[in-house]
Amino acid sequence: MQVEQIYTGCLAQGAYYITSNGEAAIVDPLREIQPYVDRANKDGVKIKYIFETHFHADFVSGHLDLAKATGATIVYGPTAKPAFEAHIAIDREVFLLGDVKIQVIHTPGHTMESSCFLLFNENGLTHSLFTGDTLFIGDVGRPDLAQKVIAELTQEKLAAHLYDSLRNKIMPLDDHIIVYPGHGAGSACGKNMSKETTDTLGNQKQSNYALREGLDKETFINELLVGLTPPPGYFPQNVLMNIQGYASINDVMKTGTQHLNIEAFEAAAEESDALIIDTREAQVFAQGFIPGSVNIGIDGSFAPWVGSLVPDVKQPIVLITDEGREQEVVTRLARVGYDNALGVLSGGFKAWADAGKPIDTIPSVSVDQLAEIVRQHPQTLIFDVRKASEFGSQHIVGALNGPLDYVNDSMTQINPRKTYYVHCAGGYRSMIFISILKARGYNNLIDVAGGFNKIKENSAFPITEYVCPTTLL
Repeated sequence: MQVEQIYTGCLAQGAYYITSNGEAAIVDPLREIQPYVDRANKDGVKIKYIFETHFHADFVSGHLDLAKATGATIVYGPTAKPAFEAHIAIDREVFLLGDVKIQVIHTPGHTMESSCFLLFNENGLTHSLFTGDTLFIGDVGRPDLAQKVIAELTQEKLAAHLYDSLRNKIMPLDDHIIVYPGHGAGSACGKNMSKETTDTLGNQKQSNYALREGLDKETFINELLVGLTPPPGYFPQNVLMNIQGYASINDVMKTGTQHLNIEAFEAAAEESDALIIDTREAQVFAQGFIPGSVNIGIDGSFAPWVGSLVPDVKQPIVLITDEGREQEVVTRLARVGYDNALGVLSGGFKAWADAGKPIDTIPSVSVDQLAEIVRQHPQTLIFDVRKASEFGSQHIVGALNGPLDYVNDSMTQINPRKTYYVHCAGGYRSMIFISILKARGYNNLIDVAGGFNKIKENSAFPITEYVCPTTLL
C-alpha cells in the first residue's frame, strides 16, 4: 500500500494518490488530470476510484475528465446529487482497492454531502483518514459556504451538524490514524489552519480547539462562527461547476494558450470586453504595462486572487505572460473555473512596446525613500492593503487600512485628488490594488516596494502592535 499527498501550494490544497496491488484511487483531484494518469501509468496501476469529499467551492475538481480518461468510478458521500454519473455511497459503505479497504464516513457540516474516507491497511487495521474540509490540522471547515447554494442551510445549522459529525464520527476513531486534510494554511475554507499538512488524530484531539474535551455544542457553534469573513465571490460558482459539470480541460487549454498578435489581442479585448490580466512580477509590471491591464503575478497566490477579484468566472480574459509560462497561467485559471481565457499576447509586453503602442507606469519608492518623505512631510498618507487581521496585529501608526480582498469597499477611502503610498506585506497585493484603481482612473497611488516586511526593518516608522488577550484556546 502506498499513500501520497499531492499538495498544491498556490491553492493550499491536498489531493491524494492511494495504490494497492495494481489499483489506485485519487482523492479530490485538481482540474489538470494528466499528472495522475502519467503517475498511474508509470506505477503500472489502474485508477479504479475517484473519491470526492464534497462539492468543492475553492477549486474545480478534475473528477469528470479523470473518469472519462480512465474509466474510474466517481464516488460521493450520502445526499450528493451530481448532474453526471457517479456512485452515491451510503454511510459506512466499504470499497475494495487491491488489498486494502476504504470506508465512507458521512460527516455533514462543512456541506451536507461532506464525507471522510477511512483507509484500512492490508491487515485490516485503520491507517489514515482523508478528511476533506471536515477536519483540518488545527481547525475545521467553515460552515457558511453551502448556504450560498442552498439558502435554508444557515451557518448555525451547518455548524451544529459539524459538531455532531466530529464528536460522533471522527473523535471515536483510533488516535494513531493519520489525518490527511483537504487544505492547509492559506485556504479560505477555514480560518485558523496550521502550516502542517498532516498529523495524527490523537494529536489533533489534544491540540485542535474544535476537538477539545468537554466542548459543548453551543460553545462550538459560537467559536466556529466568530471571525468568519465573507468567502470569495467565485466559491458558489465553483460549487455549481463541480455539481453540474464543465468544459474539458483540453479545450480550455487550447483556447486559452493560443498566441494572439497585437491586432487580434486588441480585437479580443475590445469585442468581448475582456479583462487584461498581466501576470508578470509586480516591479516589472510597474515599469511598463498596457493601459487598463491589471497585475496579478503568477508567482504568488494567483488563482485565489483572480477568484477574489474577478466576480464572474465567465469573464473573458486576455493574458500577458512571461515567455513560456502561458500553460501554467491558463492551468491555474482553470483550477478555479475561469475557463474563458481567449489567448495570450504573442511576444508579451515587449512586442506591445516595440510596436509603439501606448504604455503606462506605476511609480514605486523604497522603504528608505518613504521614510525620508514622511520625515519631510509628516502628514503623508499611507494606505495598507493587508487583511484586517494583519493590520490589527502590526501596522504603521496613522496608516489607513483597506484590504485588497474587498477592493470595491476599500477604494471608497481613497480621495483621487490626494497622493497615497500603498503597501502590503511584500509588494504583491499592493501592485494588484494600485493596478485595479489605475484602470479606474486613480492616478495618485505610489507603491512601496518590499512592503511591511521591509517597513518593520526601518526604525523611522512607529509600529503599533496588538497584544492578544489570554483566552481558553
